[in-house]
Amino acid sequence: MVEARWVVPVEPAGAILPDHAVVVRDERILAVLPSGDARARYPTLPRVVLPTHLLIPGLINLHTHAAMVLMRGIADDLPLRQWLEQHIWPAESQHVSPEFVYDGTLVAAAEMLRGGVTCFQDMYFFPESVGRAARDARIRAVVGLITLEFPTPYASGPEEYLARGLAVRARFAQDPLVSFAIAPHAPYTVSDATFKIAVRAAEDHDLRIHLHVHETDDEISESQSHHGCRPLERLVALGVVNPRLVAAHCVHLTDAEITLLADRGVHVAHCPAANLKLASGIAPVAAMVDRGVNVGVGTDGAASNNRLDMLAELRLAALLGKAAAGRADALPAHQVLAMGTINAARALGLETRIGSIVPGKEADLVALDFSSLELHPVFDPVSHAVYAAGREAVTHVWVRGEPVLVDGALRTVDVDAARGRAAAWGARLAG
Repeated sequence: MVEARWVVPVEPAGAILPDHAVVVRDERILAVLPSGDARARYPTLPRVVLPTHLLIPGLINLHTHAAMVLMRGIADDLPLRQWLEQHIWPAESQHVSPEFVYDGTLVAAAEMLRGGVTCFQDMYFFPESVGRAARDARIRAVVGLITLEFPTPYASGPEEYLARGLAVRARFAQDPLVSFAIAPHAPYTVSDATFKIAVRAAEDHDLRIHLHVHETDDEISESQSHHGCRPLERLVALGVVNPRLVAAHCVHLTDAEITLLADRGVHVAHCPAANLKLASGIAPVAAMVDRGVNVGVGTDGAASNNRLDMLAELRLAALLGKAAAGRADALPAHQVLAMGTINAARALGLETRIGSIVPGKEADLVALDFSSLELHPVFDPVSHAVYAAGREAVTHVWVRGEPVLVDGALRTVDVDAARGRAAAWGARLAG
């Protein structure tokens, strides 16, 4: 039994439950009820009493490249294509390996768990290493089976990328924390033929498609030059634009394209910090939400953010959304918290399992301590979660009912050992 000063279940929308308890049996939420009633009904249950805390669903990082935490700060202050082609891709070709991806993902998982993230959707090489690291850290992961046209240390071409990825998925078939998505990288790195294969694989295996879409102006102009149309128009013709698609970024959209995304049931992963840092632009999130597009939030990779900090990302999403829309009432705090929880769960097809504190769902829970001077007084705990609190307020995290962070101490990752692994890789990359 977890008793908190406030429980915000996210469903129903806008609900704030003062002095409530969440009762967990095994990995699932059994009941949500006033603390006094919970004590009377379940008198023998062990209790975690959090009298100054807000309890929310676990945060979901809808788009990241976790292992790239090992390249944090390696090539800052550059435009996307120059950053990728002249710095990131050469570094990856020299250093990326199963060990690199495992170590980097473990470091990223520790950072995310300590910031209240209980689930992340990844896109990177060596997906088996991503899955193993997530399993070992006890964090939920949706692992992207990346597909590209060109060879990398992971695979020689599209057929091998997909074949290796699907073999990894089969090996994790019974893992309750690790699931998968088809992840063709971007319209500018994937051919028409490969997109068609990816769509068929997603349909055959009932998987989401995780893809960068309309991230930069250059991406759009190059598509118009090479294909005679904007990337989304090309993706529509290839059958990619459907309810399976989780489209990362979506910075540059026309009104017609926003309507298209809504009509086709596409989900969007909004990455405000990376979009700003790479000068990609500001996505029209309020317009998408107003039109009915399901929008979640992601950090992108730590090499382009440079934090895996979802609370900071939610604050930035709210503030940028208001500025871009020219309306202070755009993207209010409760709506933004939903973007980081149930909306993202819906994008991943996991909304019946996670994303809200509802009986029957798996117990992914996060507690934020509001006892500090900087968070007094509290008029609206959701406002504080989005606008005032930082990841340092996170004290407790449960994933599937298992306590993975207790009083700020991570139980599933040896932080000192992870720091040592990160330092060792940093020395290799710097050399």
